[in-house]
Amino acid sequence: MHFDVVVLTKQTLLDLDPTDWYSKQVHREDGLVVAALQKQGLHVTRKAWDDPDFDWQQTRSILFRTTWDYFDRYAEFSLWLKKVAGQIVLFNSAGLIDWNIDKHYLQWIEEKGINVVNTHYIEKGDARTLAQCLAENSWADAILKPVISGSARHTYRTRPENTQQLECIFAELIQQEAMLLQPFQHAILHQGEISLMVIDGQFSHAIRKTPQAGDFRVQDDHGGSVHPHTATIEEQQFAEQAVAAVPFDVLYARVNIIRDNAGQLAIMELEMIEPELFFRYKPEAADNLASGLIRRLAQL
Repeated sequence: MHFDVVVLTKQTLLDLDPTDWYSKQVHREDGLVVAALQKQGLHVTRKAWDDPDFDWQQTRSILFRTTWDYFDRYAEFSLWLKKVAGQIVLFNSAGLIDWNIDKHYLQWIEEKGINVVNTHYIEKGDARTLAQCLAENSWADAILKPVISGSARHTYRTRPENTQQLECIFAELIQQEAMLLQPFQHAILHQGEISLMVIDGQFSHAIRKTPQAGDFRVQDDHGGSVHPHTATIEEQQFAEQAVAAVPFDVLYARVNIIRDNAGQLAIMELEMIEPELFFRYKPEAADNLASGLIRRLAQL
């Protein structure tokens, strides 16, 4: 059987668990996307990216949605991505995925004149201690995380009272992968982080993520919560400009921003691989996604 689009997920999210709110949320949102594509007359199915039995040549295109284990299985995912990229149209493209996986892309965005949270890269094998890296940047309060990461994996807040405790973790990590440091953005504690969905180049809708008391991580894996957000014109334009600066065609993106320590809008992250796009806050956004996808297929 041949498909126009395979909507991608991960194996543990393939089947609905009606007792689990997380599973129900994923299926609701993936369901909105599948339905929107089907309304366009496309033949659609939903598969796990690592399905050992599916012949990927049976589909014309792949839409990455809830492949939320790729960063834990990066080597395996990379091999699979290289294989399918030579056979199938990917949304977003393999080139963009490769570019977006590694947070060195923040340098590109900044060079294009978009304000980005100040970032210091520490390359794999760097012999400096964490304390030395912090001292060289004059940062007493900072965030340490890998350049390839997700769901706050190995994300730490470094302060004078815990830097020594983190030295062993840092020393082990830096031998395995590149890391980055960013000065801690204090607005995260009382304003949270704003995520703006940009679909087919246009702002669509926004949410605000806030951390639970006593934490700085906004991800729901760590107790963070999600709230509706009415984006200002300034925020909308900032998000659209950031996506426009990307050197690839972008069907969908989630632009995570904050007011930095200078009070300016700043990019925390551009997520263009498999970001949660919060369709439950604006279901019609799935239709806009489907329209952008089918237009691109028609141009091939």
